[in-house]
Amino acid sequence: MIEIFSLSTGTGSWNPVVWLIALAVAFIVVLIIWATGERSYRREGGAAAPFLSGNAEPKKDEVQIRAGNLYWGFTEALSGYYKHLVPLHTGILNDYVLWFLGTMATIILVLAVVR
Repeated sequence: MIEIFSLSTGTGSWNPVVWLIALAVAFIVVLIIWATGERSYRREGGAAAPFLSGNAEPKKDEVQIRAGNLYWGFTEALSGYYKHLVPLHTGILNDYVLWFLGTMATIILVLAVVR
């Protein structure tokens, strides 16, 4: 390949032109595979529905695992921590910015003292 476009490193070299050619070849292969796909597939009807061994699909809220149930053990183990942390989350953006600025000021102070 052209040496002017090559980047030599301590363990070898790479050429961006070669990578662009490889990317173009991969893209062409993907297009060929995509073009040979099934054209008569339609999402309407039952074609896109999940197969549940012939059973009807239940409603989403009946099968969805709620976050409270999923992380119950985690939140129960750290309930003492959450008891103090939850009241700090007010939902007001000004409070979050104040916490961010206070934390950054503390970090800068610690770095200045340690240095």
